[in-house]
Amino acid sequence: MLKSKSEIKKVRKERIRKRIRKELKGTPSRPRLIVIRSNRYIYAQVVDDLSGKVLVSASTLEKEFREKVKKTKDKEASQQLGSVLGKRLKEKNLETVVFDRRIYPYHGRVKALAEALRAEGISF
Repeated sequence: MLKSKSEIKKVRKERIRKRIRKELKGTPSRPRLIVIRSNRYIYAQVVDDLSGKVLVSASTLEKEFREKVKKTKDKEASQQLGSVLGKRLKEKNLETVVFDRRIYPYHGRVKALAEALRAEGISF
């Protein structure tokens, strides 16, 4: 049966997600940092997989963040988001995380977020 290109892409992306997710586990001492990227915004959540709870989250969609930055979809916004998330992680006394970039390649906005987190002292 013929499938459309969008259906084929969805199946391929889901297969990649499952393969990556199989390897990454978040614990209370070293939670998992999930990066989700859309065309307009970027979201980041720190999750403890054992309890299934979100410990810290930040996104470019937040009202305080949007007042500081004009554009929400460029590298500068990702760097600002990384520094905000790093400060929130420091407040929760979390120094190390497992970086889960999902299906997104490690360049551009994802890389800018990761480098800003490392500049704040978060290791992964």
